[in-house]
Amino acid sequence: MHLLIETKNKMDLQERIKFSESRIFKAVFPNTTNHYDTLFGGTAMQWMDEVAFITATRFSRQRMVTVSSDRIDFKKPIPAGTIVELIGKVTHVGNTSLKIRVDIYIEHMYSDQREHAIRGEFTFVAIDEHKKPVKITY
Repeated sequence: MHLLIETKNKMDLQERIKFSESRIFKAVFPNTTNHYDTLFGGTAMQWMDEVAFITATRFSRQRMVTVSSDRIDFKKPIPAGTIVELIGKVTHVGNTSLKIRVDIYIEHMYSDQREHAIRGEFTFVAIDEHKKPVKITY
């Protein structure tokens, strides 16, 4: 943990943004799909919020809470039997808030085919132990 704190203090904003990019892979199993054999939208949103939270926390190393999901565009259905990659990136740093973009890509299990399926924006606020907004430090 000490090394991470030293690293945090030496990074400029762009380095910090790059350092905090987060990736999660998930397999789309039948228990996460609807009657069309595609991923439930709510499940995709839950996964997106999770990677956005991880990204915001890795950037700030502070308590972070979701305050909004600004826009989520479902561009392609995600079929059962695929792998998805979720990528979270900081897109804006405010005084007490961060905006995180999350993209979901579909990877077909038995080919190199990869497609962009969903994009969403999430806003997080840094809070103290009393759940009051605090300045983001990096």
